[in-house]
Amino acid sequence: MKINLMKRQGFLLLFFMTAVLGVTSCQPDDSIVDNGLTNSNVDASFDIIPVEGKVNTYQLVAQTKGVLKSLWDTGAGDYAGKMVEEISLPDAGTYTIVHTAIGSGGGKASASKEIVVATSDPLKGNLVQGGSFATAADQAKWTVLNLSATGAAFWSYENNSATIHSPGGWAQEGIYQAIDVVKDKEYTIDMRVSSPSGSDETWFEVYAGTSAPASGVEYKDNKVMGLSTWDGCAKAGFSGMLSVVGCVKNDKTGTVSNTVKFAATGKVYLLIRSGGNTFTKDGITVSKIEMRGK
Repeated sequence: MKINLMKRQGFLLLFFMTAVLGVTSCQPDDSIVDNGLTNSNVDASFDIIPVEGKVNTYQLVAQTKGVLKSLWDTGAGDYAGKMVEEISLPDAGTYTIVHTAIGSGGGKASASKEIVVATSDPLKGNLVQGGSFATAADQAKWTVLNLSATGAAFWSYENNSATIHSPGGWAQEGIYQAIDVVKDKEYTIDMRVSSPSGSDETWFEVYAGTSAPASGVEYKDNKVMGLSTWDGCAKAGFSGMLSVVGCVKNDKTGTVSNTVKFAATGKVYLLIRSGGNTFTKDGITVSKIEMRGK
């Protein structure tokens, strides 16, 4: 009797466990509304504080409660920054600053504020003319460096930007303009670059050299920065400032740096040269080109 009773209890327990497992396995994955880990009420608020003693320089101060990471956008796309971020806006204008706060579980929220810069910084003004490509007059500030004998690679202008197109097969093309610089003064060069798709065996290089470009001759004087699939960038789609998304080393410093200085006062040529073997079908687009004194 005792053995039969134990067997019966064992069968009942097995039946109960099977039933429970059957019910829970039939429940959809989203039956749990919230796992309690995601913060759905992240506070992205921030303050803008002018930095005393610095021209057109501001601190962006995010509230920190419940925030694990801050993304900032000052007009050139999101980048990962600090919760107290210092920015410089050398040119007069109205800027919309967007802060995206990320909390626990990936919860996020965004907030925006405007900064009105009344006067340009006389020492850090942009030396590049037509860097926005907004008008025909802007576009005329740039000279095409013909490097593709058949014209297979070419630059086009639209939507306040310039785009280099290439069918691949190592076809390339450049654009440039002359800029006056001062001996031993440091300058920074930057620009917004983007492409929704990647490339292979492709380069996008920025030079600031003293030798004049010549048609049909590949320019190689003082490479400052750029994109290169050999160095690990532009293999997939990208968007951002070249100083952030680029991976090409500066000829003078041997590091990824957008700072340059020159041994003599005079004229240099800011030149962009791009092409490749398997070039992105969408082209590489550039806008907001700038060169500023530090």
